[in-house]
Amino acid sequence: QVKLEESGGGSVQAGESVTLSCTTSGYKSPPYIMGWYRRTPGKEREGVAVAYPAGTTYYASSVKARFTISRDDDKNTLTLQMNNLKSDDTAMYFCAAGCRRVDVVDGVLTRLDECDYSGQGTQISVSS
Repeated sequence: QVKLEESGGGSVQAGESVTLSCTTSGYKSPPYIMGWYRRTPGKEREGVAVAYPAGTTYYASSVKARFTISRDDDKNTLTLQMNNLKSDDTAMYFCAAGCRRVDVVDGVLTRLDECDYSGQGTQISVSS
C-alpha cells in the first residue's frame, strides 16, 4: 500500500522559513514525478513544485526563487524548503506522486494534476 505522509507545517511570521518533508512508502520503485501542491479556501488548487528523478525541477511563478524542492529516492523522501514566506503562502500543502499532468510554460510550472497518490496535507499559516 502506497503511503505519503507530510510533516513540518505550522504557523510562522512573514519572511521566515519552513521546511516541509514527505515520507513515502509502499512503492516498488520511486515514482517518476513527485511534487507539492497547495489548497486555499476560495482559490484553485495550485501546483507549487515538481521534481524528476534526474534532478530537473519546476516551480510555480508565485514561489520561484523562494522555494526549493528536492527528492532523495534512497531515503524515500521529498522536501520543500520554503524561504521568505508571505501571507499568500498560507495554505494546506500536499505531497503528491505519480502525477500524469504536469504543464510547464517557459520554465514555469502552471499545472500539477492527475496524481495517483497524495498525502493528508500539512497546514502552513503565515502572518504578516
